[in-house]
Amino acid sequence: MQSTLFTNVRILDGTGAMPYAGSVLVQGNRIRTVGRSSAALSPAGAAVIDGAGATLMPGMCEAHTHFSWNDSATLAGIQTMPLEEHVLWCAKIAKRYLEAGWTSCVGAACAKPRLDVVTRNAINSGQIPGPRYLAASQEITVVGGLGDETLPHLPFPEFSFGVNVNSADEMRTAVRLFLKYGVDSIKLNLSGDNFTQDSPAETTWMSDAEVAAAMDEVRIRGKRGTSHARSAASVKQSLRHGIDVIYHASYSDSESLDMLEAAKDRVFVAPGIAIILAMLYEAEPWGITHAKAVQMGYMHEWEAAQESLRAMHKRGIRILPGGDYGFAMTPHCQNARDLEFFVKYLGMTPMEAIRSATLYGGQIMMKPDELGIIKDGFLADLLLVDGDPLANLSILRDPKRILAVMKDGVFAKSPDIVSQRRWEHAA
Repeated sequence: MQSTLFTNVRILDGTGAMPYAGSVLVQGNRIRTVGRSSAALSPAGAAVIDGAGATLMPGMCEAHTHFSWNDSATLAGIQTMPLEEHVLWCAKIAKRYLEAGWTSCVGAACAKPRLDVVTRNAINSGQIPGPRYLAASQEITVVGGLGDETLPHLPFPEFSFGVNVNSADEMRTAVRLFLKYGVDSIKLNLSGDNFTQDSPAETTWMSDAEVAAAMDEVRIRGKRGTSHARSAASVKQSLRHGIDVIYHASYSDSESLDMLEAAKDRVFVAPGIAIILAMLYEAEPWGITHAKAVQMGYMHEWEAAQESLRAMHKRGIRILPGGDYGFAMTPHCQNARDLEFFVKYLGMTPMEAIRSATLYGGQIMMKPDELGIIKDGFLADLLLVDGDPLANLSILRDPKRILAVMKDGVFAKSPDIVSQRRWEHAA
């Protein structure tokens, strides 16, 4: 059994406990021993990694992942990528996420029917490198709602951006098809979005009968429902019907906050605030000035989202990083910005922000007893980081500061020069 010993490391275990000097022994795909002594003995034949004081922490989890978003500025631009090129794109992006330290990802919708399933299966079979991955369906919407982007000029016009349904029966048909493909979750677009002119964020589009039909089918197969839910009504609709993962939740009112708190041991929120900030301040190269973004409603949503999410954090509702990276204005692999935003805008401490990506990550991946923290017996998904993330969260989005990435006991990014490093960069 392959063994790796990390010595002389500063262990940030992901639980919220303060870091400590120590060593970690990995055997096979699991953590065998975590010791507070940096002089632990290694078994015969083990590879010894002298971290030179670097931080060893759990791999991070991205809770709202779109591998198939192709850095376009529009939904149509994502959708018009031909299928073959789209598959290759997803494979490339999966590898980049893993090497950036995202050892787990929760799919939040794909652009074509089987893209997420094919990507997940290729990762699991070893055909391509990538994070642990939970595959999502396409976005399911209603006519006129977010994702109603049918493009009849495509070679395969049935590949619309979202799948339109117009009744509970049509919803059952769509959900059953995706479940047949083998998805881990069904994504429902319950609210609108300021990204689309005719279905703004505060609107709610799907009927209770349609949502109930979807979740009935999801429960039969033992899968999970997720929702695009920016409006207060859509958040409450999500909770009434047993949806476990809620994306955005910008306009949560007092009633929805009470409902979220009552379900906090079951529900996860991944707000995706980076896209709101990007639309307000970083989208001008793609034709969206600050004034235009304000006109579209993004400033109003940003103010509401801060208030809502601060309240959620105070109530102990689990908020996780991730969301809508893969647009031109939110490029892939800058995802760790979310942790900085959580501290700057939502009132989290740096430790709480890291816990949201590690401890909560293991929970949203449905492996709470074996993933997301550094502990004896847990899966060996680890990052070796040059510096102290608690002092400077931005180092988690700097490839040069991610010295090594291990997933399942195997290095995805090897620590070739770790033993020679002595924290060349200031924290």
